[in-house]
Amino acid sequence: MILTAFVVATLVAIGLVAICHTNRQMNAVAIAHGIFFVAVAVAMLATVSLPVNTVLLGSQYFSIDHFGLFEILIAVVIFMLGAIYAGGYVESLIATGELEKGSLKLFSGAWCLLLLLIVLAFSADNLALFWIFAELTTILSAMLIAVLSAKENIDAAIKYILIASTAMLFSFIGFIFLFEVSRTTLGTGSLNWTELMQHAGSFPPAMMIAVFAFVFIGFGAKSGIFPFHTWLPEAHVKAPSAVSAVLSSVLLNIGIYAIIRTAALVHQTSAMTIVSPFILLFAILTSGIAAFSMLPQRNLKKLIAFSSIENMGITLIGLAIATPVAVFWVIFHVMAHAFTKASLFLSAGILHRQYHSKFSGEAPDDIRDVFRLQPLAAWGIVIGGLAIIGMPPSPVFFSKIFILLQLVGYSLGALLIVLVLIFIAAGAFGYFVITSFMQRESPESSEAPEASGQTGSGVPPLSSGSPLDFEQYETPLGMKIPIIALIAIVIVLGIWFPSGETAFISRIVADLRF
Repeated sequence: MILTAFVVATLVAIGLVAICHTNRQMNAVAIAHGIFFVAVAVAMLATVSLPVNTVLLGSQYFSIDHFGLFEILIAVVIFMLGAIYAGGYVESLIATGELEKGSLKLFSGAWCLLLLLIVLAFSADNLALFWIFAELTTILSAMLIAVLSAKENIDAAIKYILIASTAMLFSFIGFIFLFEVSRTTLGTGSLNWTELMQHAGSFPPAMMIAVFAFVFIGFGAKSGIFPFHTWLPEAHVKAPSAVSAVLSSVLLNIGIYAIIRTAALVHQTSAMTIVSPFILLFAILTSGIAAFSMLPQRNLKKLIAFSSIENMGITLIGLAIATPVAVFWVIFHVMAHAFTKASLFLSAGILHRQYHSKFSGEAPDDIRDVFRLQPLAAWGIVIGGLAIIGMPPSPVFFSKIFILLQLVGYSLGALLIVLVLIFIAAGAFGYFVITSFMQRESPESSEAPEASGQTGSGVPPLSSGSPLDFEQYETPLGMKIPIIALIAIVIVLGIWFPSGETAFISRIVADLRF
């Protein structure tokens, strides 16, 4: 009945949003909704013996195992912090006319419903149901991208739906193949993952190669894998920053989750010897395209978005190696990337409000005097940036270094290529931060604001597009708390490895039979 509680809570939340009249009221509902989900997920972690079957009205098609709960915990924490952040952020969007008041109910309702769909996806034992929920998350997240009052947002949302949903048709074909394989082998067809894992060793390798290829196309697009990654940078840039955090930290995980689950099935057969080089090839191409795309970037959110693609490539590298140690660090990397990337996008959101006219389209960000104007956001980008490029003792450092160590025994040539790409991505991030964050206001602008066409308050006319001086944006406390919490989580993950965490991830690897 655990999922029943989630469903009822979401229906209540949507009903309350429908009768609310202010952003503060709707945001309070979203926060309460997120807190409830976190409380239930943590209670499951502490008290329930996994896997938990029949968690929704006695249905045999749902089961929460260690991997599913792991992803649920990441999702609910980020959604809760995102809801807290969204209160002040949405108020500022309304104040600048970027979000219409009439869209508030849509935003809050879609936010709550998206969290439910994500939890249902990670709880689905039946792969067909998982596919349905994954598709629905695409639609809901596209709505959250398009909620802003700009044609570019609608274009980005449509591009996201077209690429992701079209590719997902291939994964559906892959699941049809898998059902037929199980029917031929077992006598009765099944798409329940637990049942498939029990008999995967007897599945024909040739068919499992076809199954993986089709599933990889569909969910590779969902997780921003080359060559289906083109929707991701634009969607992340156009979306409100709270939504960007969810897209990068949670929605990408759905695609990787499906690929890992399918690879676990393939791993039980001899087909993995053919599939592994295939995964490694696309992993290197994905990281390579992302790393070189980061080099010329002068837009912060787009830089962070390409970093997400690069890290999806790192995840696939570990999966291609397919040893228990490599998969352990793949799972850890999923968690480390999620919390680190959420902190980066939420920090970028504050800079969006500070330098609001320069975070659109392909325009470069003109960031000046950032440590004086927005010290928390500046340090959030610096700390998050150091973490995401893998500087010790960040959690991403440990996942990257141990995946690379496993790559030594797999392919030295691939190791050298990946090392070069990691250094390129790190250099691109570092160059952006150094060149952008070290800029100060020009003396002319601060001494003679009238000469540069500024008002007496030091705020340039929005139409001038010449941000030589800025009035400080008063960041609400609700936007600061989630960033502080996420930075704290990232730091703790990098310096503390409790035995419970290690045992939990090890159990995931054991369940996947790598």
